[in-house]
Amino acid sequence: MAEFTLPRNSKIVKGRTYKAEEGKRPKTFKIYRYDPDTGANPRFDLYTIDLDKTGPMVLDALIRIKNEVDPTLTFRRSCREGICGSCAMNMDGRNGLACTTPIGELKGEVQITPLPALNVVKDLVPDLTHAYAQYALIQPWLKSATPPPSGKERLQSPADRAKLDGLYECILCFCCTTSCPSYWWNADRFLGPAILLQAYRWLADSRDEATGERLDGLEDPFRLYRCHTIMNCASVCPKGLNPARAIAETKKLIAERAA
Repeated sequence: MAEFTLPRNSKIVKGRTYKAEEGKRPKTFKIYRYDPDTGANPRFDLYTIDLDKTGPMVLDALIRIKNEVDPTLTFRRSCREGICGSCAMNMDGRNGLACTTPIGELKGEVQITPLPALNVVKDLVPDLTHAYAQYALIQPWLKSATPPPSGKERLQSPADRAKLDGLYECILCFCCTTSCPSYWWNADRFLGPAILLQAYRWLADSRDEATGERLDGLEDPFRLYRCHTIMNCASVCPKGLNPARAIAETKKLIAERAA
């Protein structure tokens, strides 16, 4: 029987338990901690705070822990409105945005880890270098050989504009991509749900004139076709989008071109 073990320095060890805050509504957060500069193994630290003194969202709890309990805790955050995607992380086994995830929906001790399948910069901060390189690969900008009308913008009909609904709202938080088993297995070559949804956003744009070129870049056994419609992407998207549908529409365009 084959036996598989993790590298020694990747095993999570027991961390520190901070003194529990007194209050009527205590809540414990079990938070992943990792600092590559120390050379130490990752660990889980336990923080117990009173929810009566804390805002309603997970991000509120993290900010309070950092400000009042442990200033060394590191995470990304910006808008606090579910717009920027900075605070994407895994909470109790499900990817989401900390700023839009109510603490009340998480029962018992809350375990918080970085987005899976990515290298960790520090604590809850994932390394998005590769993900953004894949984004650049699809050339996410309007490509047109036809010169724009003199002094005017390129116009769309309401019907053509409506085709972009469910695509343009993507905030590149990568909750979907890092929930995808196909991406876990083939992140080096599979573009993943977020990038493929972004790619289809330009394929669906009536103003773009590079459809053939874009499809050529996607028609690859790994870049596109590693998607097996597992649907984790649609399940976790904090904006309610369906990357799997965009991927299916892209496959359809390639099939129609070959017919």
